[in-house]
Amino acid sequence: MSKGKEEILLEVLACTEGYESVEEMLEERGLDSTVPAICTNPGCSYTTDMEPDQDKGYCESCQTNTVQSCTMLAGII
Repeated sequence: MSKGKEEILLEVLACTEGYESVEEMLEERGLDSTVPAICTNPGCSYTTDMEPDQDKGYCESCQTNTVQSCTMLAGII
């Protein structure tokens, strides 16, 4: 996945979760047992909470294993 796409997904996820920035979301939730996650398929906007190391979580909307946690998208893990 391209760096630009990861940044866009992180921004969408932060906004969806009610944060003003990606940094705020990562600071507040980055060390929790579950963190915000988003589907990486184009056109899908499914979000949920998943384990911080999740990079192939199940998307209930498009029924694929394409959900990644914010910590994986940000390269923290």
